[in-house]
Amino acid sequence: MSAGKFGVFKLVAISVAAFAFTFSLVPLYRIACEKVFGIRLDNTAASVPATTSAPQEERWVTVEFDGTVNSRLPWSFRPNATRMRVRAGEQYEATYHAHNDGTAPIVGSATPSVAPARASGYFQKTECFCFTAQTLQAGETRDMPVRFIVDPALPEGVTTITLSYTFFRNDVLTERAQAAVAASAPSALASP
Repeated sequence: MSAGKFGVFKLVAISVAAFAFTFSLVPLYRIACEKVFGIRLDNTAASVPATTSAPQEERWVTVEFDGTVNSRLPWSFRPNATRMRVRAGEQYEATYHAHNDGTAPIVGSATPSVAPARASGYFQKTECFCFTAQTLQAGETRDMPVRFIVDPALPEGVTTITLSYTFFRNDVLTERAQAAVAASAPSALASP
């Protein structure tokens, strides 16, 4: 076998070995987590071990909602309700009202924040308009939902959580949306 062919063979063998190693990392990670550290990785209810202790006391928390826009985004944006009393461990839905005050389509991206900071790990959004960029046509109005759960393990001292969103203009996607509208508009030079 020539040196060139041996080098190619060696390179292919290393590539196959690297692929096999990478492919095996997921099961190895799962085994390490479950067997060594006792951490279950699946999210099914059956994976939660049953506890023999007394049921936890019902916990209620107030969630406040806030919404603003960056000064470069000509939108009106606000929560439809400014506060909600929720039971920890149950899913709830709140909606935010958005309106494009501009004369062209605009794409916005929302950035969420949770206060106090120590509550952020216990506030779980299961569905949110902040997961994707939002396009509003000129003058369009939309109510956008956010579904959430407050984890019952929320620290005892936290009784109020504030969920805030700030919408920013997404310049790249806005440029594309406006170009698409311009391309689909009938030409002023076309004869009837």
